[in-house]
Amino acid sequence: MKTIALYAKEIKPAHVQDIQRLLHLLKPEGFNVLVSARFAKLIKELGLISGRFEVFHAPKDILSRHVDLFVSIGGDGTFLDGVKYIFGSKIPIVGLNTGRLGFLSRISTDDLESAFKHIEDGNAGIAHRSVIELNSEPSLFGEYNFALNEMTIHKNDSSSMIIIHAYMDGEFLNSYWADGLIVSTPTGSTAYSMSCGGPIVFPGSNNFIITPVAPHNLNVRPIVIPDRASLTFKVEGRSDSFLVSLDSRTEVISSDVQLTVSRHENTVRLIKLPDYSYLKTLRNKLNWGLDKRN
Repeated sequence: MKTIALYAKEIKPAHVQDIQRLLHLLKPEGFNVLVSARFAKLIKELGLISGRFEVFHAPKDILSRHVDLFVSIGGDGTFLDGVKYIFGSKIPIVGLNTGRLGFLSRISTDDLESAFKHIEDGNAGIAHRSVIELNSEPSLFGEYNFALNEMTIHKNDSSSMIIIHAYMDGEFLNSYWADGLIVSTPTGSTAYSMSCGGPIVFPGSNNFIITPVAPHNLNVRPIVIPDRASLTFKVEGRSDSFLVSLDSRTEVISSDVQLTVSRHENTVRLIKLPDYSYLKTLRNKLNWGLDKRN
């Protein structure tokens, strides 16, 4: 019997019926279903299930047993938050998109039945996505010192810009006078980095993208480097504290903290459905070729 873990942080009223479809789809097929504690509470309050589902609270509850698939229900933020439950394992993850844009949460509610039919029949593949690892002294994020999308350094409580001194493999790269700096994976190139003028980089390109946030010098542009490089950062500014983020997790640091970014030895395994195309995703999500003048 296959075991599927379901993870969600909220259920929007518009998607109550979609969640009910999903639960009814899995139960007759004989899946052993685990649900996150928050999701279990929500579906119970909405009366979407009868009987009992097993509940998981922490990553150890997933990693200590044989789980065949982890399903994130929500938008890309929920997907990124869900990655921490399966990271370091071989458990693949797929997203049911009940959010907005959905670059990572690829399954639309309209395609729910066909997508899970492909997965059940073994027609889905696996795409390995690279991950950023952040090391620092002291350790900032404990065992969750990784990011699928990006690591961001940003000013905290001051309107003044900060200076981020960047080194690549020990060689000085640049001092960025800016509101912040983003180091993203190819997966994250369509997220915060893109909104700050960074390029779109195809998954599997083995790169990091370094993108300044509102740089003081307009000739300081985003740069793409091999992800085998090690990046080191030191931050200074008028403020005594700065923000460091890994995807949805944020910590406050002082100028005494040195940050080192490299590619993590582990990858995240994304379910790849037969009809999936990255080019098609870009066209659809970014409205390429769509003329809105009429």
